[in-house]
Amino acid sequence: MSKACILIILAAGLLGCSVGFKKFVWFMSVGYGLAMSCIAAALCVLAIITGTATLPFLVLVAVIFIYGLRLGLFLLIRETKNAAYRKTLASAGGDKKMPFPVLFSMWLMNAGLFLMQTSPMYYRLQNVSRALVANESVFLWIGVGISALGLIIEVVSDAQKSAQKKENLKMVATKGLFKLCRCPNYFGEILVWTGVLVSGIPILRGWQWVIAAVGYIAIVYVMFNGAKRLETRQTKRCWKMPEYVEYVNKTPIIIPFLPIYHLIDWRQ
Repeated sequence: MSKACILIILAAGLLGCSVGFKKFVWFMSVGYGLAMSCIAAALCVLAIITGTATLPFLVLVAVIFIYGLRLGLFLLIRETKNAAYRKTLASAGGDKKMPFPVLFSMWLMNAGLFLMQTSPMYYRLQNVSRALVANESVFLWIGVGISALGLIIEVVSDAQKSAQKKENLKMVATKGLFKLCRCPNYFGEILVWTGVLVSGIPILRGWQWVIAAVGYIAIVYVMFNGAKRLETRQTKRCWKMPEYVEYVNKTPIIIPFLPIYHLIDWRQ
């Protein structure tokens, strides 16, 4: 793929996360989701123009577009409509005004990260256009399945969490997917990008693997860090509740069946 095409994808990411100039925290929340939908749209157009569009690739692009748009709108609605969440965000400094140089640097840095996350998709357009790659469609369909499963888990877990909050505002969600892990939405996010990485296994070459790996590791780190911050907030609120203590001590925090139960010392 030409440098011009990569610049187009970068520009799409910059466009999506530019909402962060309105509110700093949006660079990695609302802007993150919108950036992914913009990048997916750009990839679709480029694949059609370059003649490298295939059914599984277009399906993967559609999954990422829906994932990004749903996430961006979900976070925007939650922040504007949910008074309790706005209070939590404000207490964490999410409404703090930042100087323009900081905003500009965050804008560029996040767009670069988003470019690395989606690199297995745009490198596919470059490498597949040069030669037919063995097992290319097999890995692509497997990646589509993993990413689609991650999207479904995110949608279902967000709906389940909202329903359970209405039943008991003081207690964390413990039913449905929350029986498997305490942060199924973060697990779904990891699956989405695992699928993207898997789709690129037969086509990534040399240093392209480094870029793809850095993007993947970065989003996994962000998810675990988010789970850690969530656990901190929940523990401050619920640590005296016996049912909460029992739940967190027997339910993995982010990866189902992986016995990692705490990312903080919850007893302090």
